[in-house]
Amino acid sequence: MEKSKSASPDFSVRDFFKRFPDDEACLAHIFRVRFGERHVCQACGVESTFHRMSNRRAWACAACGDHVYPTAGTIFQDTRTPLQSWFYAIYLFVTTRHEVSAKELQRQLGVTYKTAWRIGHKIREQMDNSDIKTLLSGHVEIDEAYVGGKRPGKRGRGAAGKTIVMGFKERGGRLVTEIIPDVRLKTLRAETLKTVEAGTTVSTDELYSYRLLKEHGYSHVAVKHGAKEWAVYDAETDTLHHTNHVESFWRHFKHSVRGTHVSISQQHMRKYLDEFTFRSNHRGEVNRMFDRLIAAF
Repeated sequence: MEKSKSASPDFSVRDFFKRFPDDEACLAHIFRVRFGERHVCQACGVESTFHRMSNRRAWACAACGDHVYPTAGTIFQDTRTPLQSWFYAIYLFVTTRHEVSAKELQRQLGVTYKTAWRIGHKIREQMDNSDIKTLLSGHVEIDEAYVGGKRPGKRGRGAAGKTIVMGFKERGGRLVTEIIPDVRLKTLRAETLKTVEAGTTVSTDELYSYRLLKEHGYSHVAVKHGAKEWAVYDAETDTLHHTNHVESFWRHFKHSVRGTHVSISQQHMRKYLDEFTFRSNHRGEVNRMFDRLIAAF
């Protein structure tokens, strides 16, 4: 039975503070996510249980007493920000549909703007690191977009001062996004070859540079947007070609950027793009998204 849109969310704010009332609960969750209730001790080689030590942020092996520090080697190791604040920041990132600004984190966490900005960017970095990197296959939509503030002069492709972003959306699967320097044949070919498996069915718009795809073994159909053509049906393969899914992502991304930030510099565009891509790939998996980020740190 489909869940009502008015029903309580699977991971509400009330649920969050019930699960993580203090730093101790957060520390225990980091241990469970990184190591599990039982694992092979690196010191003695025995699959053992571990018990919490009372005088330090560590667990001890029941077999040999060796200590395991769950925050060692993570961003949490030397942080002066409470673990609960870090967890709540991650919670905000995985439950919102839009961008999370540093100002919003500053208000929600009660930290300085500098600390909020750093926390936000660290979370965005892990959103990219935690995703699985495999070639897309099956049927893939490809489209590029120009992101940035309004600039005088030329509009559309080639608009000055914009960041060019390229998206690959596997039907029923993952989305991959990249920042590219231009839309020349050489650039689009390199990005496609490293992202999409050879032999894949590919849908694009009519940009001339995409004509290279058939030369590299792709089954390619271009939808002519300039001629008011938004979809092409291939009766031979029973395939509907369009780029609606990836274009929808670009519209949502641009709308969110305009609604949340004054501007995004090209220097940090990659991190904001990673945030939105991660959220798009794991929509509806709030708890899983949360634990993926904890593990990635």
